[in-house]
Amino acid sequence: MSDSQPFYQMTPDVVIDAVESQGWLSDYRILELNSYENRVYQVGIEAEQPVIAKFYRPNRWSDAQIQEEHDLCFELVEQDLSVVAPLKDDEGRSLFVHGEYRFALYPRRGGRAPELGDMDHLFTLGQTLGRMHAVGAIRAFAARPALDVQSFGWENREFLLQHFLPATLREAYERISEDLLSEVEQRFKAYSDLRAIRVHGDCHVGNILWRDDLPHFVDFDDARTAPAIQDIWMLLTGDRGQRELQLAEVLAGYEEFYEFDPRELHLVEPLRALRMINYSGWLAKRHEDPAFIKAFPWFNSERYWGEHLLDLKEQFAQLDEPVLRIL
Repeated sequence: MSDSQPFYQMTPDVVIDAVESQGWLSDYRILELNSYENRVYQVGIEAEQPVIAKFYRPNRWSDAQIQEEHDLCFELVEQDLSVVAPLKDDEGRSLFVHGEYRFALYPRRGGRAPELGDMDHLFTLGQTLGRMHAVGAIRAFAARPALDVQSFGWENREFLLQHFLPATLREAYERISEDLLSEVEQRFKAYSDLRAIRVHGDCHVGNILWRDDLPHFVDFDDARTAPAIQDIWMLLTGDRGQRELQLAEVLAGYEEFYEFDPRELHLVEPLRALRMINYSGWLAKRHEDPAFIKAFPWFNSERYWGEHLLDLKEQFAQLDEPVLRIL
């Protein structure tokens, strides 16, 4: 199996055989869904609703780490939270193996993205996240990692400098990324006493299905240990005034179920900076995967790196701005 193209053997027959190995009878209709890190398919089932088959990228997570992702989902479902959890077999297992691939099966759920300009949506999102974090705080992950400056920041920076940055931009990138990450590191150290809990980790609107006046959270693949604000800041959009209004509405619902430490707001921009560097590192590490080549054809051009450099400079300046207020 190639590390750069780990899914080269993923044919329709492999997908169907994997699903049928768990007792389902496929009608041979397969729809590939938008997923790049893993491979995700909707598979038609005879006389029943389709199932979603998620094949995990080899060598990213261990079995124990994947199981902790699943177990968090099961804990949330037990508390009547609207998350899309994996299906279990008769023996209670949710992680399966077919050939060289590990996979999980999920029920199909429809929905649309929440409207972040709708205050009722934000309030309900806050309520759901508050309940999720109350569960997430009960125990810690034993196998899954924490969101930290080293893995999200410095390691990606080093990889990019060694393998990707154009010579004309390397010195400038080296300087601004070091300044940015050093400041981010200081912010995390200043608030190192903040509680870290089990969070969704990638809580953007693409991972939330709005249906029946409720948000349904999907794709816990990036679940990690992190401050609660990691699941909140990506819901805030627009100018500063708009984001403060949105934050107030989210926290109004959130604090019905879980207490929010306002000091966590000091980590919003540092977390955004880490996500920016981690995203470029993620694209770089996957750049030979055909799915990435097709979905991100603009990656690794000189224009891309020039714009990325400008984004980092702007983000460095953003670290000096006052933190968001809770209205």
